[in-house]
Amino acid sequence: MNGNYPYHKSCYKEHYHPKCDVCKHFIPTNPAGLIEYRAHPFWVQKYCPSHEHDRTPRCCSCERMEPRDTRYVALNDGRKLCLECLDSAIMDTNECQPLYLDIQEFYEGLNMKVQQQVPLLLVERQALNEAMEGEKSGHHHMPETRGLCLSEEQTVSTILRRPKIGNGNRVMNMITEPCKLTRRCDVTAVLILYGLPRLLTGSILAHEMMHAWLRLNGYRTLAQDVEEGICQVLAHMWLDAELTSGSGSNVASTSSASTSSKKGAGSQCERKLGQFFKHQIESDTSLVYGAGFRAGHQAVLKYGLPATLKHIQLTGNFPY
Repeated sequence: MNGNYPYHKSCYKEHYHPKCDVCKHFIPTNPAGLIEYRAHPFWVQKYCPSHEHDRTPRCCSCERMEPRDTRYVALNDGRKLCLECLDSAIMDTNECQPLYLDIQEFYEGLNMKVQQQVPLLLVERQALNEAMEGEKSGHHHMPETRGLCLSEEQTVSTILRRPKIGNGNRVMNMITEPCKLTRRCDVTAVLILYGLPRLLTGSILAHEMMHAWLRLNGYRTLAQDVEEGICQVLAHMWLDAELTSGSGSNVASTSSASTSSKKGAGSQCERKLGQFFKHQIESDTSLVYGAGFRAGHQAVLKYGLPATLKHIQLTGNFPY
């Protein structure tokens, strides 16, 4: 019975028993006879608990599991990218330059212009890891670093041309070239992991630009939670600005559109992704990035960004 209505058991199951969003089967009961499933905290994608251990791929950007009836794109470093994230993914260094200009304008609008010309390079995961090992200091967000602000002279392999997607939804024909970085100031380059959606790439870039701004403006060596926290605040502010400025737009975001300098989030899918990236920053449980962001965010809400930065410069801490 459901209320006053009788059902065959099979009909009741078809109408009311939850199905897994990954394998499309009915979610099984646990030993106690209860329906037990997992759900992503943001996307509310419901799935069988077994998929957490059966190597079902997750999108490296939005964390959604790959449904059995969909093929995610396989990047050549082992990451998988869902088709929604692929739609606005930035794949090579040239393609990222208009977004870099947008971030620079965003900083100028905050009266925080980065005076020096800092090169921006899009790189593969291996090149990012090698550059990270070449740095003498720095804290990096595990399990995977997706951006890096370099201060040492290095030669870095950068992605020259957008790779093609071939048979089996695999990335192929990756063309890279070595780029020798010379030290003209306290920052030699900003490196960003390739193959991420425009809004995620932009938020990582806004974060790394804040590292650059702090170094170029003579800030002391800060505690990790303070420096990473205020960098996350700027990433969050940029995402907020993009989502606000794109609120009236119905323009679909495509891979080709990501090469143009466009303000704001485009399609509903891209807006939802932007909201997820904000949620990731806000709900991060790490002491350095998560707690650092929340302390910095509260300080900026209470005192404003200029006063917060002045206090950090004078004391090395957030104002309370």
